[in-house]
Amino acid sequence: MESENTPLEHQPLEHQNVPSAHQGLHSFLYSSDDEHSTDSSFETNFDGTNLFKVSEWLKQTEVKIAGVYAVVDSDRRYQYIGYSRDVLRSLKGHIAQNGSQACTFLRVKSFKFPKRQAMEALRDEWIAELDYIPLGNTDRQETWARTIGEAAKATMTVQEQNAYEEKKLKLRKAMADATLIDELAAKDTPGEAETQRRQKLEAAVKNDDWSSIIES
Repeated sequence: MESENTPLEHQPLEHQNVPSAHQGLHSFLYSSDDEHSTDSSFETNFDGTNLFKVSEWLKQTEVKIAGVYAVVDSDRRYQYIGYSRDVLRSLKGHIAQNGSQACTFLRVKSFKFPKRQAMEALRDEWIAELDYIPLGNTDRQETWARTIGEAAKATMTVQEQNAYEEKKLKLRKAMADATLIDELAAKDTPGEAETQRRQKLEAAVKNDDWSSIIES
């Protein structure tokens, strides 16, 4: 974790504006080697000027890197330009969604202290350098994950995705998310089991009693 003497603007976002009363818990949660690895055996600084072959870059990079990155296909045509707090995970998601031919080369500018505004500006600058808009940055970008969560989901197996959706649904139930009713209502005519499920959900919202829903 960054020293308390490090200027606030130079600290990672997760370490800024932490109340003094919470510093102890915050240090415990964010000081793990896995979260902020500085293993010098792996390259973590990239200036955005080189084009790396993805297969080789994946072998050399095993740590979390935040930055702006561009995915280039086998014909050296840009397919997607974005930014991420974990370029490695985002890249793996792109490969899972679009294949190695579309993700043959990689351009990366790493940020030691990532700030969204700065990364968005550089992303837009890279796009402006081209005489075309990469497919992944157009409205037809359905297969190009734009968040770490989307990228992680793209690498899941069908079983893992089902488990993820089920876990997310249970969490929404536990949080008493009333929008679930609207989502269910938008579906086609439900079967008997689904009808009972909706009735329980509606009753839970009206009576503010979610115990039966969470347990189901």
